[in-house]
Amino acid sequence: MVRDFDIHPDNPQARTIQQVVNLVRDGGLIAYPTDSSYALGCQLGNAEGLARMKGIRHLDDKHHFTLVCHDFAQLSQFVQVSNAAFRLMKASTPGAYTFILPATKDVPRRLMHPKKKTVGVRIPDNEVVQALVGELGEPLISTTLLLPGDEQPLSSGWEVIERLGDQVDGVVDAGDCGTEPTTVIDLSGSSPVILRRGSGETDRFE
Repeated sequence: MVRDFDIHPDNPQARTIQQVVNLVRDGGLIAYPTDSSYALGCQLGNAEGLARMKGIRHLDDKHHFTLVCHDFAQLSQFVQVSNAAFRLMKASTPGAYTFILPATKDVPRRLMHPKKKTVGVRIPDNEVVQALVGELGEPLISTTLLLPGDEQPLSSGWEVIERLGDQVDGVVDAGDCGTEPTTVIDLSGSSPVILRRGSGETDRFE
């Protein structure tokens, strides 16, 4: 049975955050709110959780999963960031952006783009997510909770439970969030490439 975690959006309760993190460490798949929309998430080494995310969203092996990080110190362990890319990212984070960058050896191969060896990373501007990844001590593997056939991602905990039920192990409910996914910027080449225009402004990447 799916567990429903009721969390305050601005002052997340430490005990509840710990319960969610324990579920993630036990191999659980969670749905949680971000600064853009709901997302699915699991622990970095959770191959079964990754497969479940692919099944829920009908994704293939070319999909860029995202490592949701607490800060740049955590992010820099998993992607190679040039000075130019760092300046652009620093001016845009935390925020509703996903950046595509070359992965380091610490990223499981199953998370990388099969040809480009890149992975998505982001640092959300959301107190609940910051508390979760801070307590976990490593990034969450994540993807936007956009179900097949839907035009917008899910944006509330009750909606996630109603639509997914036991397909996830836990739902973090901190009230409604947005329905527009992140802006995706590819910084793996010599100049930025906007792959998806979402809730983050794109002017500095044009």
